[in-house]
Amino acid sequence: MPKKTRMYLRRIPAHIVQRGNNRAVCFFCDDDYQYYKVLLAEGMKRYATLIA
Repeated sequence: MPKKTRMYLRRIPAHIVQRGNNRAVCFFCDDDYQYYKVLLAEGMKRYATLIA
């Protein structure tokens, strides 16, 4: 049975976790991590979101 579609409501916080497959490392070098942060910042700006 498939999972239910997640509902995201405006102004209601969502708990999101970033981790690799089988809890493996997501970033193999600092450059990868820095690039991820740049993309995350662009997405936050585009969708007017905040990370606390």
